[in-house]
Amino acid sequence: MHFDIILPLVIYLIFVFALSIYAYVKRKKVNQFTDYFIGNRTMGGFLLAMTLAATYISASSFIGGPGAAYKYGLGWVLLSMIQVPTVLLSLGILGKKFAILARKYNAITLSDMLYAHYKSRMIVWFASITLVVAFIGAMTVQFVGGARLLESSVGIPYDVGLLIFGIGTVIYTAFGGFRASILNDAFQGLVMIIGAILLLTAIIYAGGGITTIIDRLTAIDPALLTPQGPNNFMDFPFMTSFWVLVCFGVVGLPHTAVRCMAYKDSKAVHQGIIIGTIVVTVIMLTMHLSGALGRVIVSDLTIPDQVVPTLIIKVLPPLAAGIFLAAPLAAIMSTINAQLLQVSSVIIKDLFLSIKPNTNYSDKTLTRISVTITFIFGGLLILAAWNPPDMIIWLNLLAFGGLEAVFLWPLVLGLYWSKANATGALCSMFAGAISYTLLAAYNIKLLSFHPIVPSLIIGLVVFIIANPIGCMYSKTGKKYALDSTQN
Repeated sequence: MHFDIILPLVIYLIFVFALSIYAYVKRKKVNQFTDYFIGNRTMGGFLLAMTLAATYISASSFIGGPGAAYKYGLGWVLLSMIQVPTVLLSLGILGKKFAILARKYNAITLSDMLYAHYKSRMIVWFASITLVVAFIGAMTVQFVGGARLLESSVGIPYDVGLLIFGIGTVIYTAFGGFRASILNDAFQGLVMIIGAILLLTAIIYAGGGITTIIDRLTAIDPALLTPQGPNNFMDFPFMTSFWVLVCFGVVGLPHTAVRCMAYKDSKAVHQGIIIGTIVVTVIMLTMHLSGALGRVIVSDLTIPDQVVPTLIIKVLPPLAAGIFLAAPLAAIMSTINAQLLQVSSVIIKDLFLSIKPNTNYSDKTLTRISVTITFIFGGLLILAAWNPPDMIIWLNLLAFGGLEAVFLWPLVLGLYWSKANATGALCSMFAGAISYTLLAAYNIKLLSFHPIVPSLIIGLVVFIIANPIGCMYSKTGKKYALDSTQN
């Protein structure tokens, strides 16, 4: 076990917990429930940019993505840059309008926003259940990434690393809440940028320079230098699918969208777009290049996801390796705390409180219940991550796709189409969820596209077709045909 590597990690984790304690103390002075989930809507531009970037950049960006670049070459690096506009799209499409409506309706969760427009409890329930189920897969990936990182770089057995990483992350998320999340995201974002640049520089130096590395990659397999990669793996349908899945579709990710409800003013949005885009660009480029170029340094890996932890040990001195390890840990922890808080808010506010709407709970009581739910759910996720897959990126993309297929059109059309109603939205959500599940489960690729592409097309078409039916019922006095539990 590498104790000289562990020491910087321990210092880093102590700092993370210190920020959580600060957020916990700060929350005592304000509306605890609102502050726990959205930080009382006080984020400035820098914090908004860093929390969006850190939330989106996860184990897939620091572990799975470089692993895929290691396997498929520079073509995957090019493919990864499709993700550069994600912050621009999220804040540009949702941004100001989302924040204005969130304040108007006093919305805390994504389901609050859906109910404010569609007035349908059925939509809220379906959205909430879908979110919880999809996040089980998405967060399991993050726990696997954290444990695998400790296993490969520090020498801690996978199960022990999973317990250390998982329990630590759940504790700091449960007690710190949203304010701790965004403060840690800002700190972790800076760590990610510094670490990613440091690793790429060390790899280029250890490999003898770019020219030498490219020559050696050519000797290994010339296809590693082509846009399509070995065996033309990244063809046009694959690239198109990837663009939809990790760029345009990101607008429909709940843990990304909820960030658009918590910033302070329009100035914060403009700053957030610029800073966030720069952060995502730097990290995506450096990390995926590290994976692709690192193949000349470690060429015998059977599990591609181990490339970054292995490179850290090979090209960096122990102290620097320990400092850098904080970067992927930061990416993973920031994503987990965002998703855990989202699940907790959905369970407590959209499910629990909707069952007993007339029961009055104090902010303190609701916050305590939320903390308990976060602990329980975190424990279940640790169990789910006990037997990991070889490449976590596919599981992560699968969960992302499910969320996008359900949420994208109800969110976007609910904001920009005044006639969008509950009938169209609910039918679209069902159609997106069912089509995506069937296509993914049976590995059906229509015209070679990833299931997310036909699923989003089906969801949009169904929304447009079903919406007039809701309008007809509305005119006959039945405002929302599919809302049997409307308040």
